[in-house]
Amino acid sequence: MKFRHGIGFLFLALAACRSAAGDGEVRTVQPGAPGEASRVLTVEEAASLEHVTHTPADVRFMQGMIPHHAQALEMTALIPERTGHEGLRLLGRRIEISQRDEIAWMTRWLERRGEAAPMMGAGHAHGLDEGDLMPGMLSNEEMAALAAARGSGFDRLFLEGMIKHHAGALTMVTELFVSPGGGQETEIHRFASDVDADQDMEILRMQELLTRIP
Repeated sequence: MKFRHGIGFLFLALAACRSAAGDGEVRTVQPGAPGEASRVLTVEEAASLEHVTHTPADVRFMQGMIPHHAQALEMTALIPERTGHEGLRLLGRRIEISQRDEIAWMTRWLERRGEAAPMMGAGHAHGLDEGDLMPGMLSNEEMAALAAARGSGFDRLFLEGMIKHHAGALTMVTELFVSPGGGQETEIHRFASDVDADQDMEILRMQELLTRIP
């Protein structure tokens, strides 16, 4: 089960709801992590969530997602000179706008919490050592092959590479939510949930586009 857009950890202040028994008691329901059921929190547990803060897992997620997004910008920057496929051009512009904005947001998130933010922008993810690559990121050889391609060959390599890239981001979200304390702070939960929903949707769109590439 994936988290979807609009499902926040503090959904309606942790989804306060009345008991089915009709006793008038207000209960707080915590949405479960991926693959887990929701559960009713005790009064003490609900109160403690008011003070939830970021964790090392949250910081690692943000610091890893910035270069991950930066490589997506490198990939979209290759589109204009290598394809005339209008659908791919539109997809690339959409990815570029969203991921550039998200890099800026993640950088501010880290800086506001006194954490180091990778200095990443388009062109800066290229040349990372293989051991520094986040899940789904293309190797230097794969990026070189993409840059060398043209026409329908480029279209296919781009879509296959970006599907792999987005799938890696979904893996990073899952790893965040299964980490102890990971993804519980309100802002990062909302952001990670949006990444999960948006990139899952884009994978479906790219798979459909791929079926129409000669």
